[in-house]
Amino acid sequence: MKKYLSYGMAGAGLNSFIGAVHRVGAGFDGTAFLKAGCFSRDAERNRECGEFYQLDESRVYASFEEMAVKEGAREDGIDYAVISAPNNEHYRMAKAFLENGIHVLCEKPLCFEISEAEELKKMAEEKGLLFCVNYSYSGNNMVKEARELVKNGLIGSVINVNAEYLQEYLVDDIGKGDQTMNRLSSWRKDPKAAGISNCTGDIGSHIEHTVSYITGLRLKRLAAKLDYFGQPLDLNANMLVEFENGAHGVFSSSQVCVGHMNGLVVRIFGAEGAIEWHEEEPNVLFVTKKGQPMQTYHRGMAYISGRAASMNRLPAGHPEGLYEAFANIYKVWNTAVLKKAAGENLTEDDLDFPSLDDGIQGVKFIHAAVESSKNDAAWVEL
Repeated sequence: MKKYLSYGMAGAGLNSFIGAVHRVGAGFDGTAFLKAGCFSRDAERNRECGEFYQLDESRVYASFEEMAVKEGAREDGIDYAVISAPNNEHYRMAKAFLENGIHVLCEKPLCFEISEAEELKKMAEEKGLLFCVNYSYSGNNMVKEARELVKNGLIGSVINVNAEYLQEYLVDDIGKGDQTMNRLSSWRKDPKAAGISNCTGDIGSHIEHTVSYITGLRLKRLAAKLDYFGQPLDLNANMLVEFENGAHGVFSSSQVCVGHMNGLVVRIFGAEGAIEWHEEEPNVLFVTKKGQPMQTYHRGMAYISGRAASMNRLPAGHPEGLYEAFANIYKVWNTAVLKKAAGENLTEDDLDFPSLDDGIQGVKFIHAAVESSKNDAAWVEL
């Protein structure tokens, strides 16, 4: 069985926040190494990236199209491509790599249109290629523990969900039109680069996926109100949601909530108990059984169940965070790619990364929220 993988990056220049986290995550366990890339449209920046990562000059490409074709044709070509570019590039990049027989790990959202997402799924299935959409919070150990507890019936059937993702970093952009007050918001506020949504697409989609991952439930429909505050895309979103089992909930995402840095909080209520997880305190999980006091579960302890225990990296009390969550996504992904190369059958655990189906659901979620808001928060089916 092949022991090591090589990968290439599309996007993610030296100053890219999320690109750097991808590179750390991919190489965390020493099984995958960066061998190729097209990091920037700017030739000089692209060259500087290649030099910084000590790549062979012949494998630093002027375009992602060239990279897909040439790497796909090499005997020692990359095993997979990591797409960490603005949203408008995702579909074209993913399609190019799939066409050339290369597995793909792509940042969310998967693409702009539902039809594009479904086309990518069809291509991947026809070519027998793996595809991961990076909803990174499902890599957190205590999110995995929450999933196991719900799956095993600890809180009974899910009857209600309350989840929020609150930030403040765009509060100064209120009423400023298309002016850019924050470097991180420059392309996220541009419909040509970000698509039809900023807040809902960027962080609201994390709520949708994290809740779905923990509960095993898909959304059936939603009623949303998006706030724009003079910007071309939304900065704030509130919505009622209904799940396929008939349960209801409330999702709230915002980039203008003063006092909140990265406040993803998920509360799952069942007929027999409740579970609560905070991204800013990722190493603990709050669990309450009906008629009993709240318990605090800590990552790394002996009572943590199989999947979360197997992904544990540090002893309890030593914080794990975003880098480890990415590394867990990549650990599962890299194992799946290695086993695929060896012709082995993949198990459910091998496929414990966000799939194309998750990516398609995410695109549907964004479209439904925007459509609902345009129609005075009317209910829209996903």
